[in-house]
Amino acid sequence: MQYRAIGIMSGSSLDGLDVAYVEFDENRGQWTYDVVAAECMPYSPHWEEALRHATALSALDYLRLHVRYGHYLGEAVNQFIARHGLEHRVQLIASHGHTSFHEPANQLTAQLGDGAAIAAVTGINVVSDLRAMDMALGGQGAPIVPMGEALLLSKYPLLLNLGGIANLTATMQAQPDGISTTIAFDICPANRVLNMFAAAQGLPYDDGGKLAATGHLRDEVLSQLNGQPYYSQPFPKSLANQFGTDTIYPVLKAANLSVPDALRTMVEHVVVQTVRSVGRVVQKMGAHQPRQVLVTGGGAANAFLIDRLTMGLQPLGVEVVVPPAQLVEFKEAMVMALLGVMRWREENTVMHSVTGAARSSIGGAVWMGQEA
Repeated sequence: MQYRAIGIMSGSSLDGLDVAYVEFDENRGQWTYDVVAAECMPYSPHWEEALRHATALSALDYLRLHVRYGHYLGEAVNQFIARHGLEHRVQLIASHGHTSFHEPANQLTAQLGDGAAIAAVTGINVVSDLRAMDMALGGQGAPIVPMGEALLLSKYPLLLNLGGIANLTATMQAQPDGISTTIAFDICPANRVLNMFAAAQGLPYDDGGKLAATGHLRDEVLSQLNGQPYYSQPFPKSLANQFGTDTIYPVLKAANLSVPDALRTMVEHVVVQTVRSVGRVVQKMGAHQPRQVLVTGGGAANAFLIDRLTMGLQPLGVEVVVPPAQLVEFKEAMVMALLGVMRWREENTVMHSVTGAARSSIGGAVWMGQEA
């Protein structure tokens, strides 16, 4: 069975809207994929500011933004379809939206981008609100990418995404009952905080980690960062964007570091927490210890960060693998497209072993863009 879907993803780093058109083939439970077209559509200063400050809005203004952003997403998809000659080929759009609020303790998560507006603008069926059902079942609502990783990238038992937040997925191979189990969790803030310091130099991001490489590591500040209570919590666990902007960033800012020193110290923080997380997971894997970790997300293009991470993982015997650029940049948008297809097929999109929910679930609201 073939499915043709667009996945759209807005990450916490606010670098733009990732859009991917993917053709999937399913044959007896085995999935293959072809990313036919993909691009990152940078946000204008207006939209970057609107999304960055969304959590400070009144309830009414927040809902107005939710609708406006939904129409913006629909228009962006229409432009993408026109640029790549995809008219009459797209069967489904799956929109992650842009996460604004995320409070697992209150079973609450909110992603901007009204799915009905996307469907109305594009005339294509839309799946949105992919996290809500898992949250209602007591789960973390994150990460939700592992289902797609398990179906499309199963050759890698360890997958690390270095986005606005760093997160890790691990598949525990063949337990005594013959069933593999997937676990995943957010590690720590990453690109969102790094980009905030790069912005102080008038840069969208620290290209290749060149600024960080010139900085000095401040051990006393690093100790403060690594001492945050979240890092000692067991998984499943997840982070809101505000942990980076309201907790980690202020620690670095209060230390009055130069931008290179702040970037250098933040890079080391990401490395330390990632190595610790991989170490804990590898220990649980026992005899099935993996030898490779697939790294995607914007941080995979940060050569300095990857070098430091490679060195940090060497004692664990784990090799860092950075795949071709398309998978690095668009893995999450690709997985969103697949989750939309899974929702359309009424199959589970979220694993309770990952999120801690009462059960696995079929997540997503469906909006019919096509007339009956």
